[in-house]
Amino acid sequence: MKCTGKKRTGLRKLTSIARKALNYDLFAPESLQPPPPVTFHAAIRQATVPAITSHISPRINAETTSDLPSIAELNSLFDRFNWIYFGGNLPKVTIEYSNRMRCAGSYTPADRKIKIGRKYHQLFPEQIEDTLKHEMIHIVNLKHDAKFRAEAKRIGASLKATYHPSLHRPPKYIYVCPGCKKEYPRQKRLVLASCGSCSSGRKFDKR
Repeated sequence: MKCTGKKRTGLRKLTSIARKALNYDLFAPESLQPPPPVTFHAAIRQATVPAITSHISPRINAETTSDLPSIAELNSLFDRFNWIYFGGNLPKVTIEYSNRMRCAGSYTPADRKIKIGRKYHQLFPEQIEDTLKHEMIHIVNLKHDAKFRAEAKRIGASLKATYHPSLHRPPKYIYVCPGCKKEYPRQKRLVLASCGSCSSGRKFDKR
């Protein structure tokens, strides 16, 4: 009988322990309220951070998520094209994006600077390598002459950029030839010019 009593006592203890374990470990209801902030400053951060992040301008997001290569990547492309197409003989130049220019790119020999038009390549991002190769040819050949066209064909560079209406400003001046009535829209005032169609031999004609 003593042994039985001990077994019953042990059973009661195990049952009590098991009940506590079940109550606290498995069936304790979860609190739906967030835990209180540790400090007063933490509470301020929780209240203010969502308000700041929710008012980010879409324009800023568009700029930060741009798919255009970085300046470092453009310099790496320049070095790779230099060795592949020019034997590494081109001098080092400065490469930068231009937010103002509406053309694909430009090269300034005095500064040894290649500018890549950001607006153009946001419309045509797949052409940025082609633009860089085009401007690299200008380092050794400034004019779009026969030699330039041959070099462009050799390395697979385009001669002209793709037209898009948003890249062209309305002209400030429109010059009209008094002979053939041909119009010449221009952004800048012309000081000395003559009609290309009426001038013989494409030379200046004072008429």
